[in-house]
Amino acid sequence: MRSILLMCMVFPIFSIAQDSLSAGCKLNREKDPFTKEIKISTGFIPLDGGLVTIDANKLEIDFLFSIEGVDKCFDNNSTAFVFFEGTKLKLTARNGGSMNCEGLFHFIYRNTATVPSMLTKMTTQKINHILFKGNNNKETIINLSPADQQLFMTLAYCLVENAKELIPK
Repeated sequence: MRSILLMCMVFPIFSIAQDSLSAGCKLNREKDPFTKEIKISTGFIPLDGGLVTIDANKLEIDFLFSIEGVDKCFDNNSTAFVFFEGTKLKLTARNGGSMNCEGLFHFIYRNTATVPSMLTKMTTQKINHILFKGNNNKETIINLSPADQQLFMTLAYCLVENAKELIPK
């Protein structure tokens, strides 16, 4: 009887520990009323010079950057260079979205059970800054503060891990 009472008293401690581990992982989950498809999102994360939201559905994971300023035109030939903290290596990505002059740039990855290496790098290493090069060769840099780096990395990792649940079995 004592062991059952002891287990009942200790159980709440374990549930509190689990809540603190997932505290940095608050994702928005919505179900499309027509297709019944579930989509998860981080919501917009403010950065110095723009916003980013990370969305996932059963097919893809989409990093959508909204860059502030005028004349921010991107097409499928536009590139972004992601520079990581503490290394000289950089990741190069092309715009996965449509042509626009609203400052919208997409990194799109397939949602698969095994995470692509480029996506793994973005979710496990701190990003120092991202350089966007538009179709008019204008460059825009978004710098991430240490707090932004941690928030971006935590939410991106959390979303990628939860996106695996959306893959049809």
